Amino acid sequence: MRKYQSDVTVFLEKLKAAKPTLEQDQQAGRALLWDKEPISIDEQRRLKAAKVKQRAYVYSNE
Repeated sequence: MRKYQSDVTVFLEKLKAAKPTLEQDQQAGRALLWDKEPISIDEQRRLKAAKVKQRAYVYSNE
């Protein structure tokens, strides 16, 4: 008896077979943009103090 596999599952299995480094590439991309070291409290304070307050209506020239 064959197990049912959805179209999405079949597609993903074919994709992974065609590109064996796909998961490693995804993890490298995530590490590049999202997995970062925590910022120290002093650094957080410095960044907060350096922010410029945005006006209520940013498109005004006044």
